[in-house]
Amino acid sequence: MLDNLKKYNIILGSASPRRQELLRGINIDFEVLPLSVDEDYPTNLNPHDIPEYLAVKKSDAYLKLPLSDNTLIITADTIVIIDNNILGKPTDKEEAKAMLRKLSDRTHDVITGVCIRTKTNRKIFKVVSSVRFSHISDAEIDYYLDKYAPYDKAGSYGVQEWIGYVAVEDIQGSYFNVMGLPIQRLYHELKSW
Repeated sequence: MLDNLKKYNIILGSASPRRQELLRGINIDFEVLPLSVDEDYPTNLNPHDIPEYLAVKKSDAYLKLPLSDNTLIITADTIVIIDNNILGKPTDKEEAKAMLRKLSDRTHDVITGVCIRTKTNRKIFKVVSSVRFSHISDAEIDYYLDKYAPYDKAGSYGVQEWIGYVAVEDIQGSYFNVMGLPIQRLYHELKSW
């Protein structure tokens, strides 16, 4: 499948092991080449537009490299939003605890923005999934943070880890989007390249 991509040297612009796992799952060859990009964004930007903005910003960083005409770059950014507030990656255990307490017994949105780019074309899209958590006790939060240390994850959790097994009551939308890459939508977008 996706024989149309054989003409490309595909680069995944992400160090995320979850994104790499998901992209491997659709059986395409790619190399991992993350670039360091500041993740600042305009303060007046609608929170639901931030992931696309950052995915494009990450993608634009590759334009400074000498790219061949057959290079295709995939970048992404995922955020968690609750009450129109962004929950990014926690800086420490206390911030992670506060985030998980905020998510407990509530519904939040996980939004991933994706940018697919060559030298001459660019496609940007986002996918939104709504996630409902059951009540999580402080003891459960401590257990999860001590055992899994999810400090590299937006919202302080990985849906594919223990917390997802015991706390996620419902997901409306893509499960893989909650993991960090809406692979089904990406697969369909890549068909047209």
